[in-house]
Amino acid sequence: MLVIPRHIARITALAALPAALTLGAAVPATAAEDQAYQVDLETLNESGASATALVSLEGRELTVKIQAEGLVPGAPHAQHIHGSTEGHDFHCPDPSADEDNDGIVSTVEGLPDYGDINISLTTEGDTSKDSGLAVDRFPTADQDGNLTYERTLTVSQDVADHFKDLHIVQHGIDVNGNGKYDNEAGMSPLDDKLPLEATAPANCGMVKGASIGEMPEGGVETGTGPGTETPADTSSTLMALGGAGLLAAAATTITVRRRRSESA
Repeated sequence: MLVIPRHIARITALAALPAALTLGAAVPATAAEDQAYQVDLETLNESGASATALVSLEGRELTVKIQAEGLVPGAPHAQHIHGSTEGHDFHCPDPSADEDNDGIVSTVEGLPDYGDINISLTTEGDTSKDSGLAVDRFPTADQDGNLTYERTLTVSQDVADHFKDLHIVQHGIDVNGNGKYDNEAGMSPLDDKLPLEATAPANCGMVKGASIGEMPEGGVETGTGPGTETPADTSSTLMALGGAGLLAAAATTITVRRRRSESA
């Protein structure tokens, strides 16, 4: 796993600034249509699970990279993009969504807050709502509870147009702390063959709108999940994403300096 420390990312960005300015005129017009987002997934149901997702959208081609920790070790974790493409205001639920007061916000209890499934983030095959419980095609956490995921897929035009209104949810919790899913907390209201632990939401994150080129603080961690890039590929990706952001920052700096000169 490659981790790019914050100070190295900043040094790399500064070093790339002159080149970015020189090549600014050569940036294709279509780059402005591309979108990049960071999604920070925060713990639900006291699961201890958290994650960071880096999402890029080029036309209708969506690439999702997720680095999660604190999940149930060795267990598959369903994960979806939830929300509405019709302007409804969905968001991540809080403990008050626990209507039956059993101490767990189930998927059914959370749906009024985070909305229905738009995309199932499976490792292969179908990604529609129909694969929402395709346990055998969701990523599995390693023995330390860490999970790395990456996949590129084609989405509908509605999703592409309204991606900022959507969010990511990962599922799978361990209520009794025995390191596995069991039925001690009951069975899932979605499928009576699955324990509630396997389908209850573990974390949730809202999309943060960002111009193409902005990167998560400290860079992106990459692992060995399906389709994961090599460290060299990842560095190239980060540099490519950084270019447009550097151009924007440079343009702002130049404008400010000109204004100061004119006022003087």
